[in-house]
Amino acid sequence: MTARMAVTSAPTSVPGPTLQDLRRSPGVPVLLRLQLFTLVACPSYLVLVPAGASGAVPQLLALAVLGMWVTAALFGRFDAWQFRHPGRVAMLVWVVAACLSYAALFAGLSGASTVADRSAADRWMLLVLAGVGITLAVTQCLLTKEDVRRAVGWLLAGASVCGIVATIQFTTLANPVETLEPFMAGFEDNGSGTPFMERGAFPRVAGTTMHPIELGIVSSMLLPLSVWWALFSTQSRRWLRWTPTMLLLFSSVFTVSRSAMIGLVVAAIVMIPYLPVLARRWALVIAPVFVVGLFVAIPGMVSTLLGAATAGNADPSISARTDDYPLAWTVLVQRPWLGHGPGTWMPRSAFDIFDNQYLFSAVTMGVVGLLALLVYLLVPAFTSLLAARHAKDPELRLLAASCAAAMFVAVVASGTFDSFSFQTFALLVPFFVGLGGTSWLLIKQTVSPKTGPAPARPVPADSQTDSQTDSQTNSQTQG
Repeated sequence: MTARMAVTSAPTSVPGPTLQDLRRSPGVPVLLRLQLFTLVACPSYLVLVPAGASGAVPQLLALAVLGMWVTAALFGRFDAWQFRHPGRVAMLVWVVAACLSYAALFAGLSGASTVADRSAADRWMLLVLAGVGITLAVTQCLLTKEDVRRAVGWLLAGASVCGIVATIQFTTLANPVETLEPFMAGFEDNGSGTPFMERGAFPRVAGTTMHPIELGIVSSMLLPLSVWWALFSTQSRRWLRWTPTMLLLFSSVFTVSRSAMIGLVVAAIVMIPYLPVLARRWALVIAPVFVVGLFVAIPGMVSTLLGAATAGNADPSISARTDDYPLAWTVLVQRPWLGHGPGTWMPRSAFDIFDNQYLFSAVTMGVVGLLALLVYLLVPAFTSLLAARHAKDPELRLLAASCAAAMFVAVVASGTFDSFSFQTFALLVPFFVGLGGTSWLLIKQTVSPKTGPAPARPVPADSQTDSQTDSQTNSQTQG
């Protein structure tokens, strides 16, 4: 990782790269590949015992990525201010707000705190820092379209593992994750996962995530990116490239979740206009065919989903969410600016859980934290959409639109559950913030090829084939 960052380093006085310079990339670091694969593939409730709730494999690897980035920066191996993009600024706003609330808690400005409160705040800050590592590393290390294809391939491989687990759970009511625990020495199930629930006559499954809602939202966020990868990747056979897309689509259905259905609609609205013409026509054909096929293959599923979506306050899960608002207001006015401390809301009653990240952030981090959360989610969403509108390359256009779609799904979904309390979601958002920054910088290079975020880089042996791969991929897609 350090060597990778060293290759991309140079004094800031050196002119920025040309389009040819940006093709010269040593590849995706192994540590980052492992982190992206385990992000969705490895259950976050299997934790290293000494580390507690912060000891899940994806978070430990993300913290290792951050450590490598900071070490390389301190030793002057690269300029820490390179690769600037709007999402990075939004991330900084989120981190500063979390640090202010954290400092207020330990300074006693948030009122009396317990050991449990301080431990919860520590866990929250570690999760925030892990996300910072992912965002910084993704933007710094994914310098070309081929880098992005390879990194996304690792992420989607992990998502495919999750999809296979969800399929087995839904069809057999058995949990394959239980067979994994004996092979992970030093790790244990901390009891935070909910692999099975029920809605109507159907089970709701969580795959390798903590909860069915989380699986549904994560699948909705990854689905547009899987379509991009299937259209433009050249690393495998066509049917293998579309396998993650199908698994993600089925996973979202197997959650029997309203939030997942809303996420799919939001993702489709944002992504479909930016698809290549032929792919857009296929999308408009496949969508109704999928609904009909679902109706035939799983009798009662469509009616169950429609019933859940139109239940209104007659559904206890919806009324419980709307009943949270008076309590949230009562707690907020006690500490309006910086809240009671990040991650410290631990109600004794399940009815007092805030199934709304915006309420949760307002209560725990105050108005400052709520505004920072909105900046963190909305700025990358809108800037990625803006980049997609200005992109001339169809591959970069759809990449930026996929990032925008994922972030808009996160914006909507955060109003339906306390999203950042779930580790897979909380680490996937920083990935899309960083990937949105990568697409922003690559598109900026095509618009203004004389300016760029980083100096020229040495040319590895295989870099000469990157241009040919890009042109072949674009021609295949449009054909």
